[in-house]
Amino acid sequence: MIDVIASENAPKALGPYSQALKVGNFIFCSGQIPINPATNTIEATTIEDQTRQVITNLKNVLEAAGSSLSNVVKTTVFIKDMNDFAALNGVYAELFGETRPARSCVEVARLPKDVKVEIECIATL
Repeated sequence: MIDVIASENAPKALGPYSQALKVGNFIFCSGQIPINPATNTIEATTIEDQTRQVITNLKNVLEAAGSSLSNVVKTTVFIKDMNDFAALNGVYAELFGETRPARSCVEVARLPKDVKVEIECIATL
């Protein structure tokens, strides 16, 4: 059985996809970008602030599914400029705390709405 997960505390999907799907004991979260769900705009301009908003959006989707950041087992990070890698890592480490999910990080030419970062994740319940 597949359950569609939607949170009012995270941005609505920009296309024909779900914020997340719950399959068994796993949550598959679509990539989040730094849209503030309260205003539906991108307010953050630095990589640090954009990363913080992205992870907050993921946290809110996970909570709507009955999970949390501490249950994340894998992330994929899409970054516009690998020169921002260290700054992104600082915020990432702060927000994930002692949880150290498996991760891939790739530099991409362009992201939706020309943001600096997008992160997707897989978590357990």
